[in-house]
Amino acid sequence: MSLPTKIAAQDLLEQHVQNDYQRYHALMVATAMEGYAGLNQGDAQLWYVTGLLHDIDFEKFPENHPRESLGWFKSWDYPEELIHAVEAHAYGYNGFSTLPRTPLAAALLATDELCGIFYAYRKLNPVCYGEMKASSIRKKVKDPAFAAKVDRTTIYTGCEHLGVTVDDHITNLIRFLTSLT
Repeated sequence: MSLPTKIAAQDLLEQHVQNDYQRYHALMVATAMEGYAGLNQGDAQLWYVTGLLHDIDFEKFPENHPRESLGWFKSWDYPEELIHAVEAHAYGYNGFSTLPRTPLAAALLATDELCGIFYAYRKLNPVCYGEMKASSIRKKVKDPAFAAKVDRTTIYTGCEHLGVTVDDHITNLIRFLTSLT
């Protein structure tokens, strides 16, 4: 099994993803995943790279995502744990029904969509992530009109499989994302 370095993974992301928001989203998820690696005694590089590359095929193949990238990851001999996590993060979309079987996969499922809420909240309230109030994010999670395209069900399912409450998950992401600008 091989795993790219953070720099090599960033290069891959830039080759396949041109949209600035999608690149920033990948960085947000990667940063949060690296934080969760620390809480779960996981391999920080594996968790970061999984978060960074989880949507690598979305821009070019949205109706098929993440089927294309799963094939790439297998051909690149990436770890099965990464492949499973990327597949499980698509639970309920494009015909994917694999639930997370590992903490890595559960964290990715819980984190992906919640990062979208954090991003949307920050666009309306330009404060650093570390200065956000968990209660404010919680209200936005509960408001289906806010960032309406964000699937709250995947956040709840991911949290359940990860063994954290949504409140604790929000608090963790505030802490993990503090370094991002």
